[in-house]
Amino acid sequence: MSTCRDIMEGQNPILNSIKRGLKRPLWASLLFLFTVILLFSLQINKEYSIFSIPLGFMSGRVGFISGSQRSCADFFKQVPARKVVKSITDFGGIGDGKTSNTDAFQRAMEFMARFTDTGGSQLVVPKGRWLTGSFNLTSNFTLFLQHDAVILGSQDPKEWPIINALPSYGRGRERPGGRHISLIHGNDLTNVVITGENGTIDGQGKMWWELWWNRTLVHTRGHLVELINSQNILIQNLTFLNSPFWTIHPIYCRNIVIRNMTILAPLDTPNTDGIDPDSSLNVCIEDCYIESGDDLIAVKSGWDQYGMKMARPSTNIIVRRVKGTTPTCSGVGIGSEMSGGVSNVIIEDLYVKDSAAGVRIKTDIGRGGYIANITINNMRMERVKVPIRFSRGANDHPDKRWDPKALPKVRGIHISNVVSLDSKRPPLLEGIEEAPFEEIHMKNISLFGLDPSMRWKCEFISGSSCSVFPTPCSQLLKNESTFQCPN
Repeated sequence: MSTCRDIMEGQNPILNSIKRGLKRPLWASLLFLFTVILLFSLQINKEYSIFSIPLGFMSGRVGFISGSQRSCADFFKQVPARKVVKSITDFGGIGDGKTSNTDAFQRAMEFMARFTDTGGSQLVVPKGRWLTGSFNLTSNFTLFLQHDAVILGSQDPKEWPIINALPSYGRGRERPGGRHISLIHGNDLTNVVITGENGTIDGQGKMWWELWWNRTLVHTRGHLVELINSQNILIQNLTFLNSPFWTIHPIYCRNIVIRNMTILAPLDTPNTDGIDPDSSLNVCIEDCYIESGDDLIAVKSGWDQYGMKMARPSTNIIVRRVKGTTPTCSGVGIGSEMSGGVSNVIIEDLYVKDSAAGVRIKTDIGRGGYIANITINNMRMERVKVPIRFSRGANDHPDKRWDPKALPKVRGIHISNVVSLDSKRPPLLEGIEEAPFEEIHMKNISLFGLDPSMRWKCEFISGSSCSVFPTPCSQLLKNESTFQCPN
């Protein structure tokens, strides 16, 4: 029969560590004691403990020891089994990696559209390498990639046709006029699933990146997946590679779930954002790993006067358990195109390493719109240059008709329970003189690795802080408390 002492000695790892430390040489015991004292001296309260730092910080692995396992996946309403199931081979598809399957995919989708109102359909992509240009999805439809199935984006730009600019942008994001369609595209869809057994969709974007690098790009590059004016969409259990431009772009959508995804692009590639919810409602992004040449996640809502006129905000956006790296941008960015407004965003359990920024709020004079009620909680960073950044002054506008009097409103940014190891620079929080950022609240922030001479840089912001190390800028010192954070 176990006694309390047996249980404590067998199951209490902290007690066991202390006992082992007592059996070590004196120098080791003293070092262990010093470490324990240092950890407790950080004065991190019960809501966040240094012992919950992910193992990946020390070992190079990615993964949290603990954390919220809540899910927002119920944004997607489950659909019944599809009545019709076909393989791409039924439409003449050849998976040799060389033969174009553009016609096969387009024929398949024309066939599947017949069952939109009579039980829905599913297109199976089996093992193989299926080269194709752009194709359009249909409603009540599932695209299913089996294990070792790879869809490859065509290297012929003509197979990425030009379509109209989005009304909330007024032109292509990179070049005036229209823009290339995405590889997998959809407009006015309902009940669509893109999933599989960790199959792969590879945009083969190098051709497009070189056009951008060489300054020979004529029209804005296409996305890997773009869905417009659509609802009840699920994208999960796949790997997306080498998008020409932003990888997943839901715009004017609602009830979108993107989960269990791996999204990869070379770290020097231009604007290969991972997931960009844009002017959309009820978006759930969770359990994803992303490496890219731009933001891992970027929440947007239109560009200057075009976004303001359309007034389609991004709201009720939840991002949970996202991990990744981007050497030039941020783990999660809001903006800079936010002219239709961004509100009610929750970001939890974010792990970012070897990146330019952890989280970034981006806006500018001329944007108009608003960023409000943003909650960022439980963020871990390693070797991030600027852990927290608010920026202005991109001087990036669609045309000369932008309004210099259109000032964005930024209010209610709550950031808590953040640890950054090997930080390179302190937070840089730059509001706009004519429209200061208000109600910026920070709680339980620990930034390690900074030179003692470094100071936070803050302009045109106001708010409060509590249990922040090192000491934040004076604009955030309201309600500062050494012992207990205010509720």
